[in-house]
Amino acid sequence: MLGEEKACDFLREKGHRIVARNWRGGHLEVDIISEDTDGLHFVEVKTRLAPEGTAPQERVDGRKRQRIGAAALKFLNESGSDREVFFDVVSVLFDGSRTEVRYFPQAWIPMYV
Repeated sequence: MLGEEKACDFLREKGHRIVARNWRGGHLEVDIISEDTDGLHFVEVKTRLAPEGTAPQERVDGRKRQRIGAAALKFLNESGSDREVFFDVVSVLFDGSRTEVRYFPQAWIPMYV
């Protein structure tokens, strides 16, 4: 997917190493898992054509956040990683010949009960 490719390029430019794309753990999925000096980032990519309406980070609703959180927990259990974890959103907006990539680090903090 072109939006995810643009998001990966952007994250690499920010110093991230891409660990996985479209990682699946059973029925759970994460668009991008990356790491930087701070820790692991579970990244949801939102790709849209202009004009854009709702803010990208707002398009990740509570149900989606829960599913990404569950996927992250599964990934961490399988990998044995004890790194700090962040949940980010990358928005890719295609507007004719122009592409705008926006990054929302720590877009949410999951609540585990």
